[in-house]
Amino acid sequence: MPSPFSVSKVQNVLPDGRYAARRGALATTHGVVQTPAFMPVGTQATVKTLEPRDLHELRVGMILANTYHLMLRPGNDIVAACGGLHRFMGWDGPILTDSGGFQVFSLGHLRKIRDDGVEFNSHIDGSRVFLGPRESMETQRVLGSDVAMCFDECIPYPATPEYACKSVAKTLVWASLCATQSRASGQLLFGIVQGGVYGELRERCAHGLVEIGFDGYGIGGVSVGEPVDVLLKGVEDSTVHLPEDRPRYLMGVGDRLQIVEAVARGVDMFDCVIPTRHARNGSAFTRRGSLQVKAGRYKQDTRPVEEGCECPCCRHFTRAYVRHLLNAGEILGIRLLTLHNIHRYMAFMEELRTSLEDGSFAEFRRRAHEELNSTEQR
Repeated sequence: MPSPFSVSKVQNVLPDGRYAARRGALATTHGVVQTPAFMPVGTQATVKTLEPRDLHELRVGMILANTYHLMLRPGNDIVAACGGLHRFMGWDGPILTDSGGFQVFSLGHLRKIRDDGVEFNSHIDGSRVFLGPRESMETQRVLGSDVAMCFDECIPYPATPEYACKSVAKTLVWASLCATQSRASGQLLFGIVQGGVYGELRERCAHGLVEIGFDGYGIGGVSVGEPVDVLLKGVEDSTVHLPEDRPRYLMGVGDRLQIVEAVARGVDMFDCVIPTRHARNGSAFTRRGSLQVKAGRYKQDTRPVEEGCECPCCRHFTRAYVRHLLNAGEILGIRLLTLHNIHRYMAFMEELRTSLEDGSFAEFRRRAHEELNSTEQR
């Protein structure tokens, strides 16, 4: 099948030369996504506190929504009646939908895994819900996302080799079934590499998925509590077995240094709740680390959250004001920090892409380690 992904620049920065950082573009029904790309998370069909106009102004290229949560609330029928997810939420840019497979991990206390899918007790009202490859793909078809993900089993860390082996076998069976289901017009489908910390299992899973054939490939089962070196090894054990002409998506990773290191290992796409979650907790990301805006030392600080930043928060408001809003429980404080954090992430990714275009990625990587390993900014 023709690939929706094109690579324009490649740089090798790691000593063994097996992995290459790539500058590319992913063509979707709702636009071209420039890669490497970071997707803000809009689990419930909204990036928390932001509207679509904000996302456009922040130059967000693609967002993520969640199949499991939208299937439960508002439900497939309501989204279908509103004309699909794009019209429902008023966003005309690309959307990727997670399959619900991550909830197999995150809602472990509420589910039972079967050969044909997963039984959940709804986290909303406790009612019994079943989600398998067919149900996940049908929901994603109704949602009409630009990229659908195969239903998979995301295993915890640590996991025994026996458990991981059975999980890979199940993931491949489910992926094969997902590939046969109906999709929305133009909808792309990504398979997901699993295998935990076991390189031979990740190789087996990657080869099995490539044999089935997908538009792109996710790297799953990471960012589930493992150390960074283990996470990066999981990336290496996956990307080296994936085709160069398809996008590679590292699921659930949003630490900026981890993004840089994953890009160096050939990853093209990322998502994470970090920018929005940290904003709700009163933390701002800057070029040189983070800033705990709620801290008492900023009570009379008349500087912007980050000096030199052009986001709406920093152009118009002070640290003292944002801190006041956060401590008073005013929603505007969370909104302003969310605007700032998403702006910072989008600027970071733009600078990363530029470094790949002009051949300076090695220097960008060195500088990122120097700046982001620094202590909290004042």
